[in-house]
Amino acid sequence: MAENAGWPINSGKDYTASSIFRPEALLREARRQKELPLLAVPEVCVLDPDGDIVRRLKRVGAGRSHAGWACYHTELLTFDLDGVGEAGIVGCAVGAPFAVLVAEQLFASGCRLLVSITSAGQITDNGPTPYFVLIDRALRDEGTSYHYLPPATFAEAPDGTLLAHVEDALSQLRGVAIRRGATWTTDAPYRETESAIEVARAQGVLAVEMEAAALYAFATAARRSVVCFAHVTNAMAQTEGDFEKGEADGTTATLTIISSAVRAWLSIQARDSARSRTDR
Repeated sequence: MAENAGWPINSGKDYTASSIFRPEALLREARRQKELPLLAVPEVCVLDPDGDIVRRLKRVGAGRSHAGWACYHTELLTFDLDGVGEAGIVGCAVGAPFAVLVAEQLFASGCRLLVSITSAGQITDNGPTPYFVLIDRALRDEGTSYHYLPPATFAEAPDGTLLAHVEDALSQLRGVAIRRGATWTTDAPYRETESAIEVARAQGVLAVEMEAAALYAFATAARRSVVCFAHVTNAMAQTEGDFEKGEADGTTATLTIISSAVRAWLSIQARDSARSRTDR
């Protein structure tokens, strides 16, 4: 075989073409096989890669299984998000391909805002963990994003206005440590070598996680509203006692972050709706 006869991940892509295989089609057939009703998911949904929120909701009896969620691989719970209303949540969708697979299906099922909060390792020292990073761009060291956007170093948050409103809402919180900045999205957490970490740090990266670059690339290409957070809980287990997340496995602070982000999005929706009525 010729030296260049392989299939580089960033070549041979037509970014303007529609996919033959669509999430709507898969969900249609899954509903048929499982005999599920056609029910929309909540407009606001959450990805919980670590599963801490999902486990808490189940433990206290606050999560309800969504009767129409037809995904072959996950369960969608609905719950009452403080001050916001009903939200949906999927746990343990870890890694870029899985996160985007679920995101595609959620948006095909009625979701309008997706919030992802994933645990992350500290790359640049921003004080003692745990704390949160509102991700405004993610270093593309994974494969999924290259199927949605042409090659570039970073995947940017798709909606700067939304991000600014979320940042402003978060600034009103007390007792929750929050930064804004870049992360490094990798497919290979156990290949976070010293040299790779130094390269990421030189790019201004604050933390390393496994989903944000792909979710932002998908959201940009599909024009969807996605906000990603990194919950920086560790320094890659370099010291004993790492990975502590805070009260209730970090879920108390995490739900506060989610509520604030959703309220910021709702304020934009209300403003845009009012402008639309005025313009008629």
